[in-house]
Formats: sequence, C-alpha cells, structure tokens
Amino acid sequence: MSKFVVVVFPNEAKAQEGTRAFRSLHEEGSLSLYGIAVLVKDATGKVETKEEDRPGPRGTALGAVLGGLVGLIGGPAVAALGAAGGALAGGWRDALHAGVATDFLDEVSRELRPGRSAVVAEVAEEWVTPLDARMEAIGGVVLRTRPADLEAERIAQEAEGHRADLVQREAERAQAGDQAGMRLQARVDEARAKLRATAERAKAAIDRLEAEADAKLAALQEQATTATADAKGQIEQRITELRADRDRRAAKLRQAWDLAKEALG
Repeated sequence: MSKFVVVVFPNEAKAQEGTRAFRSLHEEGSLSLYGIAVLVKDATGKVETKEEDRPGPRGTALGAVLGGLVGLIGGPAVAALGAAGGALAGGWRDALHAGVATDFLDEVSRELRPGRSAVVAEVAEEWVTPLDARMEAIGGVVLRTRPADLEAERIAQEAEGHRADLVQREAERAQAGDQAGMRLQARVDEARAKLRATAERAKAAIDRLEAEADAKLAALQEQATTATADAKGQIEQRITELRADRDRRAAKLRQAWDLAKEALG
C-alpha cells in the first residue's frame, strides 16, 4: 500500500531541494513516487501550494490530503472541531474519507509553523531509511501515515444498514391498511432512495479505485524500465501488492453494490 509523507523544511528553498531528492529516490528505485506538491506557509500563516505534480486519477488521494492540510493549517485542530460537534467540510472531510487520521493532520499542523514549507507526497516504499536519511540531511522533519481503508468499509456498512431498513419498511407496508399504507409507502420510497444512493457511491468508488490503480501501475511499469536489477525486483513487488490491494478493496465495494442492486430489484 502507498503512504502519505509530509516533510517539513525551514524554508521554501529547502523544500524545493526536498522535491528533487524525492525524484532522485524514485529514479533510483528506492521508492515509487505517485504524486508530490510543495506547501508554503508565510509569516502571516497563509498557506499556498507552490508546486504540484499529481497527473491524472492517481492524484486524487494526494489531492484529498492537500485539501485537508490547507484547510487545517493555521486553523483549529480537526480533533477539536469534532469534539465541538462542528461539521467537517471541504478538504478536511475529503482527507478523512481518504483514511488520513486527524492526529496526523494535527501533527503536520504543529510542525508547519509560519515561515516553514513542506513537501507532501504519496509514495510506495519498503524501507524508510533511504528517504529519512536523504531528507534529514537537508534539514527536513519526516512525517508518515498509512491511510486506513475506510471508504469501502463505510459503504459496505451503509449498504447493509439501508438494505435491512428497506426490508423492514416493505414488510410493514405489506401488512398495513390503505390509510397507513400511503404513509408507509413514502418511507419505503425514502429507504429505497438511500439504498440507491449508496449503490451509486459504491459504483463511483469502484471506478475511482480502478482508475487510480491503473495509473499507479502504469507509473510503476514505466519506472521499472530504467531500474537496476535490484530495484526492479522491489518495483515488481510493489506492483503485486498494489494489484492485491486493489482487488481486495474492489471486492468489498462490489459486494455492497450487488447487495444494494439485489434489494432494489
């Protein structure tokens, strides 16, 4: 599975040096780089994305993390907002749906103080030492997180919950008299609408998952063409793991989709 890495530097020049180090590690095969961006926080606390390289569908996950970071930095902690019952909106919500924990976002927020810059990247790596050593040598503080697979699990749970609700409401409607039946039919229609929306979310998630996986596989295959023999073996292992992860997540989403379609008739 891929990881999100944020490397915080004392200034923008060092962050640009960090992006070159990421690309060098990718060329060496020490890691595979799926997307990268530079965030700059000025003296007033304003955050700006200065450089991005996340082409095509494979940039979707990194984009969610960037949105979460830009929305969070300089503002209240995500955990504090949740405790206060505030609604998470925009990039924060996207980052959480991408499986990025709130404590990681808070940790980055604490490190990225005014005047500092950060390199945000999505990578696949077997060992952390090559990246850590390269970044620490140029003054970077490395933070990592492995995203949790929340979306597929959430959709599967929603599909089962809405299916059970629909079955119950249809049973009640079948036993009700005409007057009560009209009221219960409205609730049946509401339950069907919720289940249909969940089915649509499952299908969209499958399409997005497969598009991102295809783009990452293409990037890995391209990287392998110029890699050394040792690095090529690592890249081939990343390809195997990526395919297995895609298939596992897609199977759970397809199960939710099939369950919803069957219940809807």
